Formats: sequence, structure tokens, C-alpha cells
Amino acid sequence: MYSPKFSITSKILKDIGTIEGARAIVESAALLPTWEAKFKEEAEVRAAHYGTHVEGNELNLEEVRKVMEGKEIVARERDVKEVINYRKVLDYLGKLIDEGHGGNKGIYTENILKELHKLTVDGIVPEEQRGRYREVQVVLRDVLTGEVVHRPRPGVEVPFLMEDFFAWLTSASAWELHPVVKAGIAHFQIVHIHPFTEGNGRVSRAIATLILLNEGYDIRHLFSLEEYYDKNVAAYYYALKATDQNPDHDLTSWLEYFVDGVAIEFNRVRDQVQHLSVDLKIKARAGGQVFLNNRQVKIIEEIERAGYLSNPQFRDVLPMVSEDTVLRDLKDLMKKKIIKRMGKTKAARYIMR
Repeated sequence: MYSPKFSITSKILKDIGTIEGARAIVESAALLPTWEAKFKEEAEVRAAHYGTHVEGNELNLEEVRKVMEGKEIVARERDVKEVINYRKVLDYLGKLIDEGHGGNKGIYTENILKELHKLTVDGIVPEEQRGRYREVQVVLRDVLTGEVVHRPRPGVEVPFLMEDFFAWLTSASAWELHPVVKAGIAHFQIVHIHPFTEGNGRVSRAIATLILLNEGYDIRHLFSLEEYYDKNVAAYYYALKATDQNPDHDLTSWLEYFVDGVAIEFNRVRDQVQHLSVDLKIKARAGGQVFLNNRQVKIIEEIERAGYLSNPQFRDVLPMVSEDTVLRDLKDLMKKKIIKRMGKTKAARYIMR
């Protein structure tokens, strides 16, 4: 069975400590009433942009945002398709977790890997190559220099290598590893095996993200690791190449690079959360963590925007939602000591406490 070789250095331990601290702050944040949905959307846009840009996609961040909003832009068809596909991959990862598959190693299967590949290369590679392991020999070149940096094993060996890898990924020894370390190992090994003719980088990053989401490091789906790689493409490929060309394939230097990236991104999200002073005030008033449904988030957004919410505004803020449902949501927000009611009739107004 595949058995990765690496050491847990003081740098890795330090970065994992940083990750744990940032994770605790984000997950214990009492409330992100106005910004949580926006942060999540922004994380998805950044993931789609940087995750494709690192592979040579020419769209800028604003163009990617428009594509993900369903707007038409003037651009190379392949670039647009790659972004659309990346959005589908992110949606699929979220669906896997939301459907209750999270928290168990049964989610790590070759079928899911192949489905991620199908979504990644839809409309980009021939149909017969989508979700199918390569049968040909390929080489990896540095996108900046064109230099050959890796010659993966022959295609005939790929099915056995992938079976061996997933046997390790679902083993007791792998399950005992810290999820961030495990995600880094998975990222490298898929790139190293290079199981598909195209799309391996994006699929490897998707699998790493799936491991983090599945094993409790989702931090409310507000993170995106791709920017870390794209901001210094040379460092990303060097980290992969240096490990790949190491005679012992020792993953220590790669893991230091990977874990550092997770720490940087988690700290970015932590800073976003901490800057929301209104949320900190609500946390103090509520006396602990508060979770809201989407309707309640819209209610608070409207109160923050207009200063209050009254019965006549219900229909504008929450169309297609009954008044009784809105009143129940308002009652729950009052119980949580987030808002208060002024007046007792139909003319009552709801304001922030």
C-alpha cells in the first residue's frame, strides 16, 4: 500500500497551531448577518478565478465574477468554460457535504474523483477522456518556462496506482493524520500520478478541498486556497517539482509549503470575521454563538440598511414568504436578543438591540 514519507517539522506544527486558532475564531463567531453569504460568494469567485488562472486562464477576477453570475462576456470560449466548470466542481463539493456525506472516509472514492474530473473538463476534452484514467504517456511542463518537470508513470499503471492511493486515503493510518496534512498529501499524490490527460491540477486541489470540508475544516465555506498558488506560480510549481524529483519522494518540504498556504488563507478569513464589529456586539448581547436561517439574515440586512423593519416591508424583503413565517423568524431573533420590537400593533417596528 502507498505509504507517504514525511516529517512533521516545527514550521508545520506552528502553522497548524495558527490554523486551529483561526478556525476556532471563525467557527465561534456569533453571527455574520450581512456578510456571511457575501463572503462565501466571494470565496467561490476567488477560487474559480485563481484556480483556473494558475493553469493559464486569461480571465480577470471581475470577468470571472460576471461569468459566475450568468452574464455574457467577450472572451475565449475555453476560458469561460473552465470557469463555469470550476463553479460546478465547487457546487458538487458542497452538495456532497450537505447531503450528509461529510465526516466519513466513505466519501473518498475513485468514482467521486472521476466525477470531479468530468465536471472539470466538460466541453474541454473529448467525451471519451472525461472521468477516465489516461492510457497514454504524458509529461508535465512548467507553464512559465516550458521545462519538463515530471514524467508520470505509464498509463497502464494508473489504475493500480490510484487504487493503492485510495486504499491508503481510507486507511486507519491516514484517518489519524491531521486533515490539513492529509489534504496536502492527497494534493501532491494526484499531481504526481497524473491520472488524467488534462485537468489534474484542478482535480487535485478539489480533492484537497474536499478533505478539509469533510473533516471539519470548512470554516463556513469561506476559504479559498487557490489564490495562494496563483500569487506565486513559480513557487507552486517549484514546491511540486522539488518533491517530485526528490529520490525518496519525501513530502516534508511540500507539506511545509501547503500547510503554510492553508494558514495564510484561514488567517485572512479570521481577519474578515474580526473586522465585523457589529457581529462582536451581537455575540456579547446573545451570550454565545448564534446561527440564523437565510430569511433571518435578510431581515437583519434590511434592519441594518433601513434602521428598522415594519410589517408593510415584509413582502418586499421576503417575497413568497408568509407573514406568519416572518413573524416566527422575528420572534426567534428577539428571543436571541438580537433585535427588539417597538410598539405592539401592526405599526410595530423591529430594530437592532
